[in-house]
Amino acid sequence: MHRSPDLDHAAADAALLARDDVRRLLDSRLHDPFTLLGRHGEETRLWRPWAVAAWVGAERVPARRVGTSGLFVVRHYGAPGSHPEVHWRDVAGTMHCDIDPYDFPPQIGDLDLHLFGEGRHRHAYRMLGAHTCTVDGIAGTRFATWAPNAERVSVVGDFNQWDGRCHPMRVRGASGVWELFLPGVGPGALYRFELRSRHDGSLQLKADPYGQQFERRPHTASIVTAPPAHAWQDSEWMERRREWDWLHAPVSVYELHLGSWQRREDGEFLDYRELAHRVAEHALWLGFTHIELMPVTEHPLDASWGYQATGYFAPTSRFGSPDDFRYFVDHCHQRGIGVLLDWVPAHFPRDAHALARFDGTPLYEHADPRRGEHRDWGTLIYDFGRNEVRNFLLASANCWLEEFHIDGLRVDAVASMLYLDYSREPGDWTPNVHGGRENLEAMQFLRELNELTHGEHPGTLTIAEESTAWPQVTRPVWLGGPGFSMKWDIGWMHDTLGYMAHDPVHRVYHHPELTFGLLYAFTENFLLPFSHDEVVHGKGSMLGKMPGDDWQRFANLRLLYLYQYTYPGAKLMFMGGEFAQGREWNHAQALEWAALEGERERGVFALVRDLNHLYRDQSALHGHGFEQQGFEWIDCHDATQSVISYLRRAGDECCVVVLNFTPVPRRGYRIGVPEGGSYRELLNTDSRYYAGSDLGNGAPLAAVAEPLMGRPFSLGITLPPLAGLVLQRERS
Repeated sequence: MHRSPDLDHAAADAALLARDDVRRLLDSRLHDPFTLLGRHGEETRLWRPWAVAAWVGAERVPARRVGTSGLFVVRHYGAPGSHPEVHWRDVAGTMHCDIDPYDFPPQIGDLDLHLFGEGRHRHAYRMLGAHTCTVDGIAGTRFATWAPNAERVSVVGDFNQWDGRCHPMRVRGASGVWELFLPGVGPGALYRFELRSRHDGSLQLKADPYGQQFERRPHTASIVTAPPAHAWQDSEWMERRREWDWLHAPVSVYELHLGSWQRREDGEFLDYRELAHRVAEHALWLGFTHIELMPVTEHPLDASWGYQATGYFAPTSRFGSPDDFRYFVDHCHQRGIGVLLDWVPAHFPRDAHALARFDGTPLYEHADPRRGEHRDWGTLIYDFGRNEVRNFLLASANCWLEEFHIDGLRVDAVASMLYLDYSREPGDWTPNVHGGRENLEAMQFLRELNELTHGEHPGTLTIAEESTAWPQVTRPVWLGGPGFSMKWDIGWMHDTLGYMAHDPVHRVYHHPELTFGLLYAFTENFLLPFSHDEVVHGKGSMLGKMPGDDWQRFANLRLLYLYQYTYPGAKLMFMGGEFAQGREWNHAQALEWAALEGERERGVFALVRDLNHLYRDQSALHGHGFEQQGFEWIDCHDATQSVISYLRRAGDECCVVVLNFTPVPRRGYRIGVPEGGSYRELLNTDSRYYAGSDLGNGAPLAAVAEPLMGRPFSLGITLPPLAGLVLQRERS
């Protein structure tokens, strides 16, 4: 007597439903769905949670539904690699057609996983994230993420109604990497990862840490991005950059926040392509060598200015697509302007959709809150001791340099990375293995970052925002330093702005604030910053910091800028400073461009242009900007009259700089000079061209053989009020 096939199927189904892996699949807890789904001997198991019936192939071979579940079984699925279509009907009666994702082998190679685990995969963003590809002639997208403490990870999106049951991913052994190739999913698809913690069963719905494009805020889903289509036109720039001797070249940086530099009449943002032309022409006319973008890595909150990033591989969608951003950089390069990016590896926000407790546990952040939390900022700190976390950050840096042709990274808040007790009370931090306060893991990360940057991208810069006395920040790794190209001279900035804030009558008592910086000026490669940090939070604008009446404020500002541009080191100026914007910077508003209608504002604008061109044209002002041989005091002791004077040198070139920090004109002021002959003004901040009083030295000045200030010759000059002069000996 023969058994009924229906009875055989019922028994088989009952046995299948009794299996632990099937129960875990139905409960959305199955760790590796490929152990159950896909081809297994002569049987292929299909998973369609919404389906009530399914058929396979052009012949529409019926698949057997297992009980009332979304699990289906079919025999003779087709030859391996054939990937027949699956037709299925949902509970509403709607027909669907797709190709089974569990019919494909792993797509990530073992070498990739090995390098990632070691923290040495410099292109991890090509392995993890979402990548369109073709497998066995089938177009789709490969999704991958790192979540070692997850029990189950699914990719969810607008292609599966955001249902975590539909597409659980394959785990790649002990690597913690999960992957899944989804046929038919292409560019533009929205997606997230749904993760179930193996520790407490909690569910996390997360944006892709390696996502290359995101929805425009306030939405936070990741977007499957097409391969880059932008055709780069900057080969000449990139070739020159490889040979660029930045240590002996002018570096003048214009820092800007794209969202508030300019806006449309309706208050909306300009896009990257519009900004490319406007910003490049503005920077080019003013003579800056580089622009520095405040963070354009994706971030949900405008008010964070980009410093609480959630998308470390994605230009923010506020201004367009990744290719639009490539266009921005490319256009700047074609116009001769370098592009630096403000990059934030020191901390990340607690946003539930992002990196915080990514797989239900502290993963990217250090588990110990004494090392894993920034009390001041309410943010989390990366676990720099974890290979995969360092790999994440290093791959991000490499992505911006390689994929977007960025010319350098300004690394934010380096001091907070170097010290375990940064902004912490006693007992609220843990020492390193040697009992010290130095964050050894962060130091190792910074060394790797700089080795990567300088080794694989010659001519690019790394600039540390570092405010402490940590030694040798800009010394190479092989000499024991972290290897940064430059470091912000925050001490000089604070001393200088503090001095300038004093009424001129009191400056006699604060003279050392002008001169102290030269005691350490050549211990590092310094950049002199007048940055966004100095024009927010009630600090006022650059003009607003200057004392006196309207005339004096503008004169003081012009004098300050001359001092910055003739002082040793690279230069940085935040947007709005170039035309003396009167109000404090507001990230939610465009700059006050109408201020350029004012005579004095136009004067400052013209001065900044002339200072940049003077700095670039005169090798004496940049040739040894980081070396002692490029600077000599003429007189640093005239506190009584609040005047300082010095020489800037490079080779045979020499510039004489004299600065008068009082509103008192000084006629016949004598200084010592190294050579006799005729001297002429290269620049006078009191010139009528800059809306000054036009007092100065129009005719050449003759140096006489009367020793003064340790020099064999001396020169009598007219020193304008609250003004600076740059003089140069005329060559026959």
